[in-house]
Amino acid sequence: MSFDPVQFRPAQIRPDFPALAAGLAHFDSPGGTQTPTPVIEAISRALAEPLANRGHGNQAQRNAETIVVEARAAVADLVAGRPEGVVFGRSATSLTFDFARTLAATWSPGDEVVVSRLDHDANIRPWVLAAEERGAVVRWVDFDPTTAELDPARVADVLTDRTRLVALTAASNLLGTKPDVAAVAAAVHTAGALFWVDGVHYAAHAVVDLAALGCDFFVCSPYKFCGPHHGILVADPALLATLHPAKLLPSADVVPERFELGTLPYELLAGATAAVDYLAQLAPSGESRREHLQASLAAVEQQEDRLTGRLEQALADLGATVYSRARHRTSTLLFDLPGTPAAVVAERLAAVGVNAPAGHFYAIEASRHLGLGDRGAVRVGLAPYTDDDDVDRLVAGLSALS
Repeated sequence: MSFDPVQFRPAQIRPDFPALAAGLAHFDSPGGTQTPTPVIEAISRALAEPLANRGHGNQAQRNAETIVVEARAAVADLVAGRPEGVVFGRSATSLTFDFARTLAATWSPGDEVVVSRLDHDANIRPWVLAAEERGAVVRWVDFDPTTAELDPARVADVLTDRTRLVALTAASNLLGTKPDVAAVAAAVHTAGALFWVDGVHYAAHAVVDLAALGCDFFVCSPYKFCGPHHGILVADPALLATLHPAKLLPSADVVPERFELGTLPYELLAGATAAVDYLAQLAPSGESRREHLQASLAAVEQQEDRLTGRLEQALADLGATVYSRARHRTSTLLFDLPGTPAAVVAERLAAVGVNAPAGHFYAIEASRHLGLGDRGAVRVGLAPYTDDDDVDRLVAGLSALS
């Protein structure tokens, strides 16, 4: 089904974001979006009403229980998963570290783990460190720096009967590249390994369907899609039941609670539910929240694609070197302007109210593989509230530097 982008226009929602009143043009959304009022109010309401540790004995306990149940249901709708498989944590990074330790407990010396240079370091270093501790072998998969593409065949080529886990991003936070995750999943499962997908950048720019992706584990972060700062992992509850993390003795041992170390941040979970609901009403179509999300996110993606086309043309006119060249990618562009260091470009743009930072953004292996070293380049990314005026301001700022 196709969606007419006229169903959604940024002007309809910009008043919902109090931070936009400061007058800045935000192209820093790959590092985190601004927060709409309904999410802010949901967080505030959770803190203002009676709240205690989860339970059913009194209203404060029931409020906490309701928040958790509703948050798991909202996330399940967002990714087409099951609420019983939704795990909450401090961040996607901390969840990956925690699960890396748990999964590595089953590895033996000589087992193999596969990581890619396209990824954020949060989906590389936890696996590398876990492998080192267990005497496992780390196998690397490179992307093509000239096209920013990662060929699934490169993953298949390094798989053996000793491969225990493959970690790959669904969308590069640095380049926007969206690898063929489903093709990789098929190869990984043929080899009998587990597939861990970092969806932090992907979930902000695509309709997530876990079955279509074919991953065993999927992590994301609500603050990338208008929600609060925490992490989410989603997996098949049956798979989670086979894993036994280190935990406190009296902590619940049921799934998914056995993976949630300590008291959950109930107010942030309330915010995550509100963020999902907010996304669902941007351009709704259908009956269920899942259907509303599919329609809304597809409409937003079309709008972002249009604005990205404008930016690409402007960068070409300015003679910029654009590193985001993959055929399938998000509305994120990494580039350099001729004759002006990336850090200077970001500084000059900030001085005229345009937030477009420079760096490697923790995708340090990708930056080095592109030949950019640890300095990185300028990165711009779009969000649902990005409009044509923002693009005009960015282009004007860049033109003043050329």
